Amino acid sequence: MAAHATAENIKDVEQRIKDWGYGVNTIYGQERTVVGAVGVPEADKADYAERLESLDYVERVIAILRPYKFVSREIHPEGTIIDVKGVKIGGPKIVFMAGPCTIESYEQTLDTAKAVQKAGAAILRGGAYKPCTSPYSFPGLGEEGLKILKQVSEDTGLPIITEVMDPRNVDLVCEYSDILQIGTRNMQNYDLLREVGLARKPVLLKRGMWAKIEEWLQAAEYVVLGGNTQVMLCERGIRTFETHTRNTMDLSAIPSVKQLSHLPVIADPAHGTGRASLVNPMTRAAIACGADGLLIEVHAQPDKAIKDGAQSLNHEHFAELIQECRPIAQAVGRDI
Repeated sequence: MAAHATAENIKDVEQRIKDWGYGVNTIYGQERTVVGAVGVPEADKADYAERLESLDYVERVIAILRPYKFVSREIHPEGTIIDVKGVKIGGPKIVFMAGPCTIESYEQTLDTAKAVQKAGAAILRGGAYKPCTSPYSFPGLGEEGLKILKQVSEDTGLPIITEVMDPRNVDLVCEYSDILQIGTRNMQNYDLLREVGLARKPVLLKRGMWAKIEEWLQAAEYVVLGGNTQVMLCERGIRTFETHTRNTMDLSAIPSVKQLSHLPVIADPAHGTGRASLVNPMTRAAIACGADGLLIEVHAQPDKAIKDGAQSLNHEHFAELIQECRPIAQAVGRDI
């Protein structure tokens, strides 16, 4: 729809589409409204498109053949920028989201938050709910961990990203968090995707460790169809035959997805490799490939971390990483 389209104009277009036999899905974005005509009637489709384009309140009509419609690049060729309390993700600046894998205590979280903020991180990451392959692993502090994150956020001014695992907990996590993270194991948890689609919080959707790019984008489509257009895609490595690293970091997915979709793309080299020694080179490579942001695990003493210490940087090494990345960002026309 055109920028000047009124509510009556939108209803008029919706009714025309319904009369032609299509289902209607309307997305109200911050800058524009997109009316989706969903269905298979092929007869007279070109004629219908021409009629719609003749309306002065319709900016353009786009035919999308991909199985994902609203996350495709055709809908928003210039790309989406997501604003999280003034931190813009998808724009010219590369955003670092850093913090402990698992919230252990207020003191631990505050100490790391101050360190990553000083180094240049713009968003604090931390897990209150932890999906574990083993039922004997630490599952996180739950709501107590969320309260710690919220307090540290208020103390430092850093927005928060944390994982939500259960559709029943979406409202609770929304009370404390600024970005909802969907982990690799939940990429195809459709009930959860629908629920965060109803939320009005930005969502970071991690790629399933088994997932093809098309499946990943269709998972994002579930969220957008719920009305939540603030979605980021996170490449965190896929499972292959290689055992030297925890996962195989698919760097080719970053430019590929940016060609296919208008959504910002984030890279997670910690889970992508499982090795702290590989986080720096993979972070630099991800920036060169076009990543809009990085998700980095940082702990004051990785050898004493409750979870994932082997892939976490300490405070000093994270500060060094930021400095190493600045010239690479500038080389590709961006900044941190």
